[in-house]
Amino acid sequence: MDLQELIKDRVFYYFSCLAKIPHGSRNTKQISDYCATWAKQHGFEYHQDEFNNLIIIKEASPGRENDDAIILQGHLDMVCEKAEGIDKDMSVDGLDLFIDGDFLKAKGTTLGGDDGIAIAMIMALFEDETLSHPRLEAVLTVDEEIGMLGAAAIDVSPLKGHTMLNIDSEAEGIFTVSCAGGVVATGQIPFLLQENCSNTYSLELHGLTGGHSGIEIHKGRANSNKMMAQILKKLSESTQIRLVSINGGLKDNAIPVATTAVIACEEELDEIAKKIKDIADPVVCAYAKTDPDIKLDVNIAKSDTSLVFADSQKVIDLLFSLPEGVQKMSEDIKGLVQTSLNMGILSTKKDCIEMSYCVRSSVDDEKKQLVEKLKKGCEAAGGTLLLSGDYPGWKYRKDSPLREKMIRIYKDQYKSEPVIEAVHAGVECGLFAGKIADLDCVSYGPDLKEIHTYRESMSISSVKRVYEFTRRIIED
Repeated sequence: MDLQELIKDRVFYYFSCLAKIPHGSRNTKQISDYCATWAKQHGFEYHQDEFNNLIIIKEASPGRENDDAIILQGHLDMVCEKAEGIDKDMSVDGLDLFIDGDFLKAKGTTLGGDDGIAIAMIMALFEDETLSHPRLEAVLTVDEEIGMLGAAAIDVSPLKGHTMLNIDSEAEGIFTVSCAGGVVATGQIPFLLQENCSNTYSLELHGLTGGHSGIEIHKGRANSNKMMAQILKKLSESTQIRLVSINGGLKDNAIPVATTAVIACEEELDEIAKKIKDIADPVVCAYAKTDPDIKLDVNIAKSDTSLVFADSQKVIDLLFSLPEGVQKMSEDIKGLVQTSLNMGILSTKKDCIEMSYCVRSSVDDEKKQLVEKLKKGCEAAGGTLLLSGDYPGWKYRKDSPLREKMIRIYKDQYKSEPVIEAVHAGVECGLFAGKIADLDCVSYGPDLKEIHTYRESMSISSVKRVYEFTRRIIED
């Protein structure tokens, strides 16, 4: 099957339309307007707010006016990551879709299946005149990937439903019914500059596996920012180095795959390159199974300034000492991460080093304690810690008519039992549960692989099955 054949299917037709529109987080005006125009053309009631969130309503089909409304929910934004050497500006360019067997992918970039496929399914469902349905309420939020900002801000007063299908999970046959809460913690460490007359070198760490900082944090994959901190810390113990800059990662909720540090020192290239190699080799080897393609390149660089020595050491020591990764596993649910953090972005600003963490926990006190550790560390280094995008966890509902109905329909369609689970990743259901009284909600979706990386793929057959499953839930 080629792409033109695939998009004859209305779900994939709409997905291909969405893929042509750049829609990274904080860049959602165009895609929101596209969906609003689509709703207007079809005669649906719609509400578009100043943040670009959308609520689209389709009244019940004849005979179902008295049935309870169903909310269908997904988010408009995607994580924009690309492979090395890909010349594409994802803030203005669309995606280049292609088919690889049963999988839909994008050439050299993230696919945006998370969560464009939810939007595409909703659009196909709304236009389907053969579908028997109660009042349908689509809730399309923005900036989910940077702290669920749209869900936090949206006014849900146009909604009548108390049952929500959140189509934002990445494994077919798994129903998510609870999730961790989280917050973005951004540390800023000020520094002073001095004139740089020393040799200057760039350390380019790249080729890491990366992944989602909630779903895949337990897999033990290397964090390029933390790995670079380890290398610099060890190097600073034998060589007087000064930082010029350090930058790595693009999203706080994606495990970073590349970090570049520029340093100044008196050693010549051959000498410093050997030292760095001797230090880096055992660090890299520790991740041979999870990150087999790690590379570290050392090259001559140029800079007229560098951090003063004391500030350089202060930054390196802090980056090395701050916690990273899984902090605690759940004692109640086997294999579930309870508390973690991910240094997703590390950047050098005009007068400070900035580090952005995604902190997650299903136990609110543990989340607060971890934030306090970051705060104390930053303050000890003369810096500050800013918090944003704080969102609550989503509590498990013991009595869920929706969940029981979905289990029944799933068993009939698939001839097997679905998996019911809690996740460490953030899900917008928690925020909506705080806005809509007695909300009954389940999160599910088709098979997506390696989301938040340029290797992201989406199973075509799985999408078709999940779409049919969703139709049956609505018709039931």
